[in-house]
Amino acid sequence: MKKGCFKVRTDLALEAKEGYKGKSSAIDGLSVEEEFKKETNIKITKVVIAEETAAKVLNKPVGTYLTLEAYDMGKEDEEYHREISEELAEHILSLLSESERKSVLIVGLGNREVTPDALGPEVVGNLCITRHLKGDYKEYNYKGYGVSGIVPGVMAQTGMETAEIVKGIVKETNPTAIIAIDALAARSTKRLNTTIQIANTGIHPGSGVGNHRSGLTRESLGVPVIAIGVPIIMILQV
Repeated sequence: MKKGCFKVRTDLALEAKEGYKGKSSAIDGLSVEEEFKKETNIKITKVVIAEETAAKVLNKPVGTYLTLEAYDMGKEDEEYHREISEELAEHILSLLSESERKSVLIVGLGNREVTPDALGPEVVGNLCITRHLKGDYKEYNYKGYGVSGIVPGVMAQTGMETAEIVKGIVKETNPTAIIAIDALAARSTKRLNTTIQIANTGIHPGSGVGNHRSGLTRESLGVPVIAIGVPIIMILQV
């Protein structure tokens, strides 16, 4: 998708797939499933990139990408937000086995001082952290699962790669899985702040603001990494 001499960048696998619609009848190694939940007005699209052929075409790693589109998400409606949260939780759990849910590290990527990049830190700031709760507090630790959180900041603040910080934390705390949260970029304005992408491919910090760093992936960290992102900006590239 181009506007003038610029190309509008996207981090959404769904939009990458839409960009090739009509150019080819099919892409080897790519499957797409769609579902609309009328009761919650949420559209769910599952894009599975199973082969390197499709990965190269869409410029996305091999993996599963789930996209939740809820165009009423921006409204101040706590009950509806709860419904979205429950839907999101269901899909996160679908990507993790029972053993992988035991101790989850939430990594809030981004710079809390910059609004378009503050999603990760804001999410971690609103979590119920349970890893440290024991004894009388066990009722807060759902089924014995532990949730820990970290906001590693950005290189300009710390002088360190996010991946370096997270690797150190993983070594010391031994989480069974990581959920990394970051701001994303989208091509369509209607998807800004109304769409959530979940992927089991890991994440490259700063992708949402066009600043790629070392990746947080299963290969680099030794545990499953689920990436959750919400597109909140549009980026034009030459």
